[in-house]
Amino acid sequence: MKTLYQKYKPYYGDSLRLAIPVVISQLGHTLVQTSDSIIIGHFAGTVSLAAVSLVNSIFVIGLVIALGISYGITPLIAQHNGRNEYQECGKLLSNSLLINGITGIGLFILISFGMMMLVGHLDQAAEVVTQARPYLFLMGISLVPLMIFNTFKQFAEGLGFTKQAMLISIWGNILNVCLGIIFVKGLFGIAPMGIKGVGYSTLIDRCSMALVMGFYVFRSKNFGPYLKGFSMKNIDRVRRMKILKIGAPVALQYIFEVSAFSGAAIMIGWISYTAQAAHQIAINMAALTYMAASGVSAAAAIKSGNFYGAERHLDLRLSAISNYHIVIIFMSFTALVFTFGNHILPWMYTSDSSVIFIAAQLLIIAAIFQLFDGTQVVGLGVLRGMGDVNVPTIITLIAYWIIGLPVGYLLGIRFGLGVTGVWYGLVLGLMTASLLLFVRFQVISRKHRFKLQPIISHE
Repeated sequence: MKTLYQKYKPYYGDSLRLAIPVVISQLGHTLVQTSDSIIIGHFAGTVSLAAVSLVNSIFVIGLVIALGISYGITPLIAQHNGRNEYQECGKLLSNSLLINGITGIGLFILISFGMMMLVGHLDQAAEVVTQARPYLFLMGISLVPLMIFNTFKQFAEGLGFTKQAMLISIWGNILNVCLGIIFVKGLFGIAPMGIKGVGYSTLIDRCSMALVMGFYVFRSKNFGPYLKGFSMKNIDRVRRMKILKIGAPVALQYIFEVSAFSGAAIMIGWISYTAQAAHQIAINMAALTYMAASGVSAAAAIKSGNFYGAERHLDLRLSAISNYHIVIIFMSFTALVFTFGNHILPWMYTSDSSVIFIAAQLLIIAAIFQLFDGTQVVGLGVLRGMGDVNVPTIITLIAYWIIGLPVGYLLGIRFGLGVTGVWYGLVLGLMTASLLLFVRFQVISRKHRFKLQPIISHE
């Protein structure tokens, strides 16, 4: 173990320095919706809380598309930085800003005209739909500044600057909570706005974050050499296609995974509302640990991109495997927390004993779930850094929609195992994704490493 640790020690430090700020920044996306739910639950009532829940379950699809597209620039920036091609990074930023701006506007239009109509046809209570529509509209608008923020965030992170986005996300969340309480409750002479209050607070928060992040990138001396290539005249089809060839498959990867879990929630709703409530508790806790793993994944993508661009393929392999070690250790710890706290943790959400009983069983399955969830997202990050996104997209489709959901349906619904059966299917899907992505990484990294071996030997 000591020899193994010494071998990977330098890579552990590099990965953690990048990953920890990204973890906190990534959690910001989840905490915005969590804080909105808490504020509404305490100050606006059950109907408004149901409306927030309905909107979030729909809005998350647009959100993951937006995040996936914005991630397209990061590995490219890391690769060009690894080759010391600094001006090319600025040119990519110009193209990414255009792509993400158009994507944000397009998603807003889709949400405003498509999803707004869909809300009325989901067999939901009329009073819930009435409150959901204005909130969904405001959340849709907020995607535009969110995409601008993410453009600069992913550019900075691709160059290894991760702390600034973390700090902006922290202050943004504090602003969101303060404004949300003021607007919803009606303080300082402002009329109570109800659910629209958290919509306005989220929109103001995301506009502020976009402005501050953009100001930081353009004013910081760290980015001077890179921004020499930033110009609207450097927007061209070739660079746009490079970004989209990574961003679009990443968006699909997120869609396949998120929609599979949404499908599982629908199936569990067929069983009983008690099972559905228990599922929500367990999946919410698993989502928090997933966000931490996704931070490690983002660090893995950055370092893999740097080493891939510099053709340092041995370093790439060691760095990638060190990220696997980090996520396995972290997820093993959270698995122990879920195992030994399975009857205690659900009390944070409910006092209903029947819901707690089912949630306790699911948290045991979630303990197994953790290891595969962490390793599959790191695998996606490593491969994304190497520019390999098409085959991983097919892997996620197979793992979740051809294996995970059908097996969950058979075990949970057809064979009568209930909610645990559905979760066994999810575990199988995650395990499939994890193993296939690791095999894919091994094949590609070994091929690149040994392709350079004769050159190294000759020199």
